[in-house]
Amino acid sequence: MKPAGQMTLTLTPELENFVLEEVRRGAFATSSEYIRDLIRRDQDNAKFQALKTAIEEGLNSADSGRTIPQIMKEVES
Repeated sequence: MKPAGQMTLTLTPELENFVLEEVRRGAFATSSEYIRDLIRRDQDNAKFQALKTAIEEGLNSADSGRTIPQIMKEVES
């Protein structure tokens, strides 16, 4: 397995305290775990937004103004 990369982050004191409080209350074992969770959630949100956009594009392109019988007649000919 590839070793994990390291990154240095600079946070405002308020953000640092928030992260540390999340760890203290037991929501996460470490601040790194909390940051990884945020990144994963952001990745999931990006995938969701891409899927939502694709669905909206599909729905918008599906409105041809034709009725189902008209489409069936076209397919059958």
